[in-house]
Amino acid sequence: MAWNSSVVMQMGRFLLLVILFLPREMTSSVLTVNGKTENYILDTTPGSQVSLICAVQNHTREEELLWYREEGRVDLKSGNKINSSSVCVSSISENDNGISFTCRLGRDPSVSISVALNVIFPPLLSGNNFQTVEEGSNVKLVCSVKANPQAQMMWYKNRSLLDLEKSHHQIQQTSESFQLSITKVEKSDNGTYSCTAKSSLQTESLDFHLIVKALHEG
Repeated sequence: MAWNSSVVMQMGRFLLLVILFLPREMTSSVLTVNGKTENYILDTTPGSQVSLICAVQNHTREEELLWYREEGRVDLKSGNKINSSSVCVSSISENDNGISFTCRLGRDPSVSISVALNVIFPPLLSGNNFQTVEEGSNVKLVCSVKANPQAQMMWYKNRSLLDLEKSHHQIQQTSESFQLSITKVEKSDNGTYSCTAKSSLQTESLDFHLIVKALHEG
């Protein structure tokens, strides 16, 4: 039993030495962006500019950093890569909403941290404002919409909330459009239709003028 205890003690010392003399490069480095250690969402607005500063914590040697915009590599100057690296995102637009920037450790891309842009803006509406159709035909009024936060959408006719008729009107909504379909258009459908978007920021409206001509009218 004494001999067995001695063997166990020697094995314990050996394991301790192995742990103590593991290559220092195996020490896990931690990345931060603007002082944060985890992925996060950054609120911003159109026309603004943000700076993202990535830094290596617990590094034992010079570490190269890489920046990515979505899947595309960001070109960095030679003096903006080692241990600390920054990117400046300027002229932010509505189209940048949801775009992510990721900082990675050059020697180990699995060590990374990401920042997603949350671009906050009021509703932006667009569409074909004038349409002329014949009686009996079908027509679609397509209101393209962008908004963050998401807007509540409504259709109005001649400034009054549109009274939807099940067999005559159909509404379809996606993340980017709000569509009113009118089946077998009648003269009474003639008028101004308003696509209205209401968000917590503000309410916007876009008019669509529908002109219904009698069948075979010149």
